[in-house]
Amino acid sequence: MNNPSKAILQLCYGYYAPYTDCARQYARLFRDTPYKVVTVQLVGAPNEKVVQGVTSDEVIFLGYQNSDIRHLRLRAIRDVRRIAATHDFAFCIAHRYKSAYTALFGTNLTVIGVHHDVGEYRRFSRRLYANLFKKRLRLLGVSNAVRDSMRTALPAWPHSHIETLYNRIDIAAAQANLLPRETARAMLGLPQQSWIVGSVGRLDANKDQATLIRAFAAALPNLPQGSLLAIMGGGVLEDKLKVLTVELGIWESVRFLGQVDEGKRYFKAFDAFAHSSRQEACCMTLLEALVARLPMVCADCSGVREEVEGIADLFPVGDVDALARILVRLTEWRETEDYARKTEAHLQQKFSDEAALETFWRLPMLAKYKPC
Repeated sequence: MNNPSKAILQLCYGYYAPYTDCARQYARLFRDTPYKVVTVQLVGAPNEKVVQGVTSDEVIFLGYQNSDIRHLRLRAIRDVRRIAATHDFAFCIAHRYKSAYTALFGTNLTVIGVHHDVGEYRRFSRRLYANLFKKRLRLLGVSNAVRDSMRTALPAWPHSHIETLYNRIDIAAAQANLLPRETARAMLGLPQQSWIVGSVGRLDANKDQATLIRAFAAALPNLPQGSLLAIMGGGVLEDKLKVLTVELGIWESVRFLGQVDEGKRYFKAFDAFAHSSRQEACCMTLLEALVARLPMVCADCSGVREEVEGIADLFPVGDVDALARILVRLTEWRETEDYARKTEAHLQQKFSDEAALETFWRLPMLAKYKPC
């Protein structure tokens, strides 16, 4: 094994949620090694909270806006080239396609592209660039669903060049940050005595809150009196979803909480958690719900089964009746010590920093960089 160089370049497109924590997750992999981590944020102004959150040895903000690097990103490439010239980097970890593209053109480093969405390489242009830099590019998917979509798009690549490293969560820190049920409900303006099913995510077509709203309406006559559906998040479909609750006659039983800062702290406000997405890679929200020990029902899509199989109830994507039946059943759920142990073991074995650390340094693509 080679002795490591002094630094790892971590290139992030931006620091909006959940990417600050993604940067922390990868910086954590180099703790207690001779490597130092330099995290470069392409988009976004300097932010001390981000510096604290990514826990890197150095954080550099290039300060671009999305529109600045939408196309060729020549200025960003020059900036990354300048940074690479002033550090002794071993390799680069780049989150999302645009960061990987910038790193490949801006450095001569091996680039490990971390991809957070299914179908990243469906576009011909992306496959073209990937093959152009095949000798220096390695790919990680945040779930097997993401990994398999990349392997399908790049069939000539060795499987050892396209692997999985799950998103993970700092379990102890997440548990410590949870607000008690009564406090969380009071701060969100939710009644203390109601049975509440919560959902968290962008209000868009993929998250498919329309299916959840329809299922809640169908289940409501069989739910405890005063039951509520609380939806946390904002997005382009907010007005349409509110109109849907009026059309279904349940607008008084649905609360749109909007975008809530540090929303994961409030999960104990819910009695159950529902996730209706049509497609996911590896959803941090589901890990946060598991930390809160909530009973869960999720649409059986792409990466979701990998995250919650054996823990949550699954229903076919878009199946209103199936979801409604499960919502009724969840009203009878009570937390037990066995469930707490089961969720803890599930998180520790697949989605903890410790599990990722063990997996990361066993990857063939990392063999030449493993610390002695």
